[in-house]
Amino acid sequence: MLNSSETSTFITILIIALVILIWGYNRSRPFGKLGIISWLQSVVLFAPWLIFFSFLTLGIYINIIGILLLLVLSIIAYMILGRSLRNLGPEETLIPKQPQEIVELETPTPTVTIPEADLQSIRGIFGIDTFFATETISYQEGFIFKGNLRGEPQTVHNQLSEKLKKLVGEKYRLFLVENGEGKPTVILLPNSRDPQPTTLAQKNLALALLVATIATSLETAGLLLGFDLFSDFGRYAEAIPISLGLWLILGMHELGHLFVAKRHHIRLSLPFFLPSWQIGSFGAITRFESLLPNRQILFDIAFAGPATGGLISLLLIIIGLLLSHQGSLFQIPSQFFQGSFLVGTLAKIILGSSMSQQVIDVHPLTLIGWLGLVITALNLLPIGQLDGGRMVQAIYGRKIARRISLTSLIILLLVAIINPANPILLYWGILILFLQRELERPSLNEISEVDDTRAVLGLLALLLMLATLIPLSPSLAGRLGIGS
Repeated sequence: MLNSSETSTFITILIIALVILIWGYNRSRPFGKLGIISWLQSVVLFAPWLIFFSFLTLGIYINIIGILLLLVLSIIAYMILGRSLRNLGPEETLIPKQPQEIVELETPTPTVTIPEADLQSIRGIFGIDTFFATETISYQEGFIFKGNLRGEPQTVHNQLSEKLKKLVGEKYRLFLVENGEGKPTVILLPNSRDPQPTTLAQKNLALALLVATIATSLETAGLLLGFDLFSDFGRYAEAIPISLGLWLILGMHELGHLFVAKRHHIRLSLPFFLPSWQIGSFGAITRFESLLPNRQILFDIAFAGPATGGLISLLLIIIGLLLSHQGSLFQIPSQFFQGSFLVGTLAKIILGSSMSQQVIDVHPLTLIGWLGLVITALNLLPIGQLDGGRMVQAIYGRKIARRISLTSLIILLLVAIINPANPILLYWGILILFLQRELERPSLNEISEVDDTRAVLGLLALLLMLATLIPLSPSLAGRLGIGS
């Protein structure tokens, strides 16, 4: 029998889900069949988690096999709908229907650095088989060319860029974007607007932050072992193994970004590690020092870091739980596992009935992996230039990403304010607010969308973030047998 609190939670979830579905449907209707199919794709990805959490509020726990089955069915349905989307006629798919605002077209500015001779030559790159330019408007230090897109966006961008390079070399950059009305537009800017390399002062800052993060990771390891490193520095050697485990995750995260970036010939800045007294580090800020060719490459680079760090963290947790036994190094109150839905569920699956005890003995790898998962999850928040924000921008475009980013930041700060006992979210929210809240700059081809596989991977990564950060409710933990 459900109590009043569980009933209200169940009704609230259904109401929120219904509002989201109706809002999405109304937004999709004006775009016809293309919009409806896109809406159905979002529904099938949303459905497994709506079913899972709705059943939880009813006191029904779906085991891991059931969850995997729901995910598989959801992904299959998503792929089928994606195939239907691609099979629509060219007139339906030539221009993506979801507006993706790249830049606000400003009033003409008098500061134009492109010489008239160059402009006349550049006008010659357009044609009826690529982009038929109908209007030229001065914009910042370059020009906006309005017109009609006459082919697949990536192919057109490649052709225009090649013609531009043959005419004027590397002096200018050609962006294929959508304007505020959702229509394809070409923007031409001089290469002086390219991302700038890291300065010497910035390199020194990166080094200072690296040293500070090494110190905070050692301090975190010391606190886990029951001593304050800065009060008892002679015990620093005891903290090194745990600190190295944490740095393995941080290092692999950054190497994931770097490996994929090099494969796409994209330059990255040095990582600016962010120290944290609570968890050792919040990860690192890494800037792009090259223009990105398209949103697919933005997604690949953003996804590679948390995928690498998250998988290693998950593996360390599983190994740590498997190695845990009576007398393991760390003794943790079982209620501590209620702080994460994902970790609590994994611990219950592996440790079984022992989770009902007041204190659980766990192997150090469990806590190292847990810290890694938290750091990965914080960087997967869909905000600004965080990995999660970049992934959302790559999948949905800038206009939707801007809304999701603002909403997520507000929710993060509200949760941090109403939960002062855990200052991690507040510190992270303040850092994001000042350092990472802006979206990534547009790609050279901002129109072409990522494929279905990348969209699914991105959504799965965001779900991993939620499963890591959302705690188990006391009633659900009781049903699972976590805690006395």
